[in-house]
Amino acid sequence: MEPEKPDKDLIVDVTSKAVHIALMENHRLIELSHESSQGENFTVGDVYLGKVKKILPSLNAAFVDIGDKKDAFIHYLDLGLYFNAFDTLVKKSNRNTDMAQLYAGVKLGDPLPKEGRIDGILTPGQMVIVQIVKEPISTKGSRLTAEISLAGRNIVLLPFAEKVSVSQKIESKEEKRRLETLVGSILPKNYGAIIRTAAEGKRAAVLVAEVKSLIEKWESSWEKIAHDKGVQLLFTEYSKTTAVLRDLLNDSFSNVWINNERVYEEARTYIDQEKIVKLYKDDKPIFDQFEVTRQIKSSFGKVVTMKGGAYLVIESTEALNVIDVNSGIRSKITDHEESAYEVNCIAADEIARQLRLRDMGGIVIVDFIDMESGEHRAELFNLMKRLMENDRAKHNILPLTKFGLMQITRQRIRPVTEINTSEKCPVCHGTGKISSSVVIDEAIERRLSYYVMEKGVTTLTLKTSPILGAYLKRGFFSSYLSKWKKKYKCRLDIVEVTDFTVLQNEFYDPKGERLD
Repeated sequence: MEPEKPDKDLIVDVTSKAVHIALMENHRLIELSHESSQGENFTVGDVYLGKVKKILPSLNAAFVDIGDKKDAFIHYLDLGLYFNAFDTLVKKSNRNTDMAQLYAGVKLGDPLPKEGRIDGILTPGQMVIVQIVKEPISTKGSRLTAEISLAGRNIVLLPFAEKVSVSQKIESKEEKRRLETLVGSILPKNYGAIIRTAAEGKRAAVLVAEVKSLIEKWESSWEKIAHDKGVQLLFTEYSKTTAVLRDLLNDSFSNVWINNERVYEEARTYIDQEKIVKLYKDDKPIFDQFEVTRQIKSSFGKVVTMKGGAYLVIESTEALNVIDVNSGIRSKITDHEESAYEVNCIAADEIARQLRLRDMGGIVIVDFIDMESGEHRAELFNLMKRLMENDRAKHNILPLTKFGLMQITRQRIRPVTEINTSEKCPVCHGTGKISSSVVIDEAIERRLSYYVMEKGVTTLTLKTSPILGAYLKRGFFSSYLSKWKKKYKCRLDIVEVTDFTVLQNEFYDPKGERLD
């Protein structure tokens, strides 16, 4: 009997500054993504026209300027088999060139030899088309590849390649043959593709439309190269929302909740099952409605509590993450071996979740509670492997040592997600001295009076912490909220935001723009 599939919900919180994406399994927070909409972002999948800054013969690599403060890094083996074809496209393109004719006429030639040297291929000042495969981390710049790929829902398009390969997860030989023949017949010259698992059973029209869309995206970069040979962004990956959908939708979601109409429409066009995509319209913040904020507060930080009083202590450095498992206070323990095994199993489940949630990469050392039984150690090792099967990042797990240590290596393409869960007092700012909280209502009323009487805003939303909100709404007819509505003849709603500090409060107009 197969185990039931977990309920999967994707919660997308779109604000003016960023997009936050939470993946929930059975209402439990599993992954958290963040996409800033302000300033320069250098994210995985973005394609740039970069400038070679420095050759490093000893490392067989080079530094490339892509417009970031830190130069990006590319190794010889990341140049790809047909780098010379991309190089020809860049060098021969200009404003008077027919780019479509130029691209189709480029000969792939012989692939680069594996044992080649980068100083025989690249020179300082040379312009190269590159794609980010690892984001900037700490003092290091982005990691690049010159083997460009454009990922879609069903197909990955490969410029300057002629091979069509099919996902090994598609088992039917007939279906593999159908997909390979279909995609191969619609690809123009000098294009290859990887057919993803999601393409299984898809109609020809769907695949043709996707290939056409990916080709148009790649060809849109040609004009930029022809008109400007300076360092520039050629095109970006889909938005983080769409990228997460693309990577995760092999397993069906129960619901995809989005609080922004534009992103909602974008997601609907991308997902086959439109019914699961839902627009969230409630005034209450979407992350509060689905208890994402509460789980973030309890899941990040140095100490993570678990059921039964056990807890984890998590310490991260640039290259190493250490997780210590502690049993806490457990009363009436008669069998220490069984107790240690029980706590370690609970901890393994939480550790697998924490690795995905924080996107921890590199080396992870887990100090489990010591167990004498070799059978228990083997069972814990197998449990950890099962728990991490759904982790999309490449990883490797080694059996426990006799000291109870487990070593995990996990693919690292982004900095570890760190969220400070402690708060500075919003009134004393850490000094320990505050003015009376009784006057908070007077301060709010003064601002309300200004917006209504001076600015003429008669419909307002006041966002507060749950504690302050309860204080202002206390007493049905005698509450501050009721008095203010009558006194200023305005429409005023109080929305409680879990993420706010105790006395934090903000006014918003009917369009949702902050007034303060």
